[in-house]
Amino acid sequence: MNATATAVEELAAFKKLAQGIAQLGRAAPPVDLSADERVARAKQVFIQKTDAQVALDLESCLHCGMCAEACHFYEGTGQGRYAPIHKLKLLRKVYRRELGPFRLVHRLLTRDLSVADLEQWQELVFDSCTECGRCDMICPVGVHLSRGVHITRQALAAAGLAPAELRALDAEQSRTGAIFGADVGVLRSALEAVRAQGITVPLDKPRAEYLVLTTAPDLLIYRSSLAATARIMNHLKFDWTFASNAFEAASSGALSGDEAAQKQATQRIVDAALACGAKYVIVPECGHAYPTLRWEGPNEVDRTFPFEVLAISELIGREIDSGRLRVKPVGAAKRVTFHDPCKLGRKGGVFDEPRKALAALGVELRETESRRATNYCCGGGAGVFLLERAAPLRAAAFRIKREQFDATGAQSVVTSCDSCRMTFAAGAEQTNWNVPVESLVKLVADHLATGEAT
Repeated sequence: MNATATAVEELAAFKKLAQGIAQLGRAAPPVDLSADERVARAKQVFIQKTDAQVALDLESCLHCGMCAEACHFYEGTGQGRYAPIHKLKLLRKVYRRELGPFRLVHRLLTRDLSVADLEQWQELVFDSCTECGRCDMICPVGVHLSRGVHITRQALAAAGLAPAELRALDAEQSRTGAIFGADVGVLRSALEAVRAQGITVPLDKPRAEYLVLTTAPDLLIYRSSLAATARIMNHLKFDWTFASNAFEAASSGALSGDEAAQKQATQRIVDAALACGAKYVIVPECGHAYPTLRWEGPNEVDRTFPFEVLAISELIGREIDSGRLRVKPVGAAKRVTFHDPCKLGRKGGVFDEPRKALAALGVELRETESRRATNYCCGGGAGVFLLERAAPLRAAAFRIKREQFDATGAQSVVTSCDSCRMTFAAGAEQTNWNVPVESLVKLVADHLATGEAT
């Protein structure tokens, strides 16, 4: 299939999934909790999660406003309520009343947490925060603001107040191991479609050195990226497999703040990796899945992993460095810019590897004004792209990205995150922006050097 036909097919699949996402909230299970129960559960999480480091963060803020200027939602709207430090207000209130050194005074001077507070803060910590970490990096005293936001998400989730869309995904993944209906049947169908192209794709090998994960967007929209991943693994002659009992890299619980759901999703992958004796688990082009498994995963399941977790873009850069992954130069006539997914870059440190791939391809890389550690988020991360009511906020964030992309004069945007691609696709639809957004994995696979094995 040529590039134009693939793009048309992917756009149609994206629109179909977008229609499903718009109805997602209707599938959320009901929550039967009184107002008092919601408040009690939220307060319990706030108290349990406020360790010495969180307390130090809450005591250290200088109220300088620099975090606001780092936030794409504040910059895009100019509304002070979207300043990151404001989103920590509920966490600070509980800390001061229950744990702080002057808690007896604060109990006299400030009212207790209410369910109205929790309901009001849902929009602030879910709709208007992607937990991208740009504010963390900018803060002059090192306050970890995104951690405070995530604690608030966890508190709201415990109170049954995560957005309906995210609760629906939690319920689906906990029940089936899949999201967006991309279950094992969809996996097998997608792999058969890849095999029909003459590409070898192993499934459920009893022993394999590499366990490769995928995502619902790859299975439902970006099957060309799924095929590209298989081509690269085969080119490298790796001993690898997909697993039908643990293929979804994304964790809905990591988005909603439902720690039990996050742990269950992580444990499923760990069990599959142990069963096949994997030395490496490869995370696909999914931004949030990488830190969720690599950095948070061992804490969630309370064990050190006997395997290494690598993002597919990280693996590509490593193998290009080793000389084992060889590509044919595209040439400097192709001008691209690269979008650093926040969770891979700022949260994971994967900056150089994608650029090594682009350098090996010989394309002209035109960097955006804000890049690498200071890169602006796509505006849809941490589940924000799923929330229908957050569309105006996403549009405000997209304007920042679009202006920076356009200023480079690049012919296309390359990235390594399906959520970013979907967010940009939605922005492009709304604004008639016609700059292609490409998968790094597919770009590399399309230019593998001769001698590729399939």
